[in-house]
Amino acid sequence: MKIELESIGTIHTEFKDIEGMPIQPTGAKGVEGKIVLDEKYAAGLKDLEDFSHIHLLYLLHKVEGYLLEVKPFMDNNTHGVFATRSPKRPNRIGSSVVKLDKIEENTIYISNIDVLDGTPLLDIKPYVPQLYEDTIDELKIGWFESNHKRLNLKNLMTDLNNYSFPNSSAGIKCSSSCNLILSGIGTDFCSMKSK
Repeated sequence: MKIELESIGTIHTEFKDIEGMPIQPTGAKGVEGKIVLDEKYAAGLKDLEDFSHIHLLYLLHKVEGYLLEVKPFMDNNTHGVFATRSPKRPNRIGSSVVKLDKIEENTIYISNIDVLDGTPLLDIKPYVPQLYEDTIDELKIGWFESNHKRLNLKNLMTDLNNYSFPNSSAGIKCSSSCNLILSGIGTDFCSMKSK
């Protein structure tokens, strides 16, 4: 089945290029951005300012192609793309939870944003963790369980400084100031290394 979606707005950030972008939201703490919503959807923002955080769904518009198995930088094994946050996905949809700072007319000011400037926005939802309290009582995080401590920013930068991305479309090798993602926007762009 073919599905057509229309962007409801555009996400603007300081990241004009993939170099210097954070890999995950944990690396984007304090980074400010804004969403300019198409004016025809502005009425849909009513009462959103009462939430501290929002969930954004967006198109990874700079990503080309996909891989069904990827090797994340945080692990030595390959995993199915659906068990990772790799952008090299069949439908190129990214998601982030960001802090909502304020809303002025059809502009939403946000922080902790980890996407490329100009990213097409598909949807906004309020982030309400309490909706999952009774359904996530035995949470498991798969292969990530043994690697999640590496998301500490200091450890993450050390790992990236020693990691090379030979199969990335950008052909990037991390430098000592590495704080980047490899392609397009959003999350876990280091998962582009093929098996």
